Amino acid sequence: MVQISPKTLTLKEFLRLPETKPASEYIDGKVIQKPMPPAKHSAIHKFSSA
Repeated sequence: MVQISPKTLTLKEFLRLPETKPASEYIDGKVIQKPMPPAKHSAIHKFSSA
């Protein structure tokens, strides 16, 4: 799910926001929530970092 904030934020305001899952990105004053990686990607990452 992609969420976009209704107003433009400064970088300072964005950095004060709480962490979200999945993570959010700051692009051109807007907060955009990153999509979740597919399950296969997560399984490979988990296996490779063990």
